[in-house]
Amino acid sequence: MKQMYSAGIITYFQDNDQPLYLLLHYTAGHWDFPKGTMEPGETKPQTALRELYEETGLTADLDTNFESDCSYTFLMYDKSIVQKTVYFFTGRTNTQNVTLSHEHTDYKWLSYKEALGQLTYDHSKNILKKAHKYIVSIKE
Repeated sequence: MKQMYSAGIITYFQDNDQPLYLLLHYTAGHWDFPKGTMEPGETKPQTALRELYEETGLTADLDTNFESDCSYTFLMYDKSIVQKTVYFFTGRTNTQNVTLSHEHTDYKWLSYKEALGQLTYDHSKNILKKAHKYIVSIKE
């Protein structure tokens, strides 16, 4: 079985006292965080920041003190089975101006509860729960 590694960012914008989370609508139909495949020689944080910029045009202050991962299997277009591990960090951005890549059809900035309801996959919901708890705990 092929193994893939990706990294992404639970991207948030601090709106007064409430973080708003960025979710992307992927062309495959699901809602998830910005993320992508690690390139040879890249670190997880480098991949996460590169993917965020490529997919949204955003930059963020990456917080590597928070790291969470999930693993799952999926079927590739050629019918091969892939085991994928995705590492997530949190990252605060200072703008909500998103420029979507061709990989996505829409985006939303949502409150914690709205984001939990919008995310497609349970593993993403679990990571958001951990990230939100962390973000609220470090709030200035």
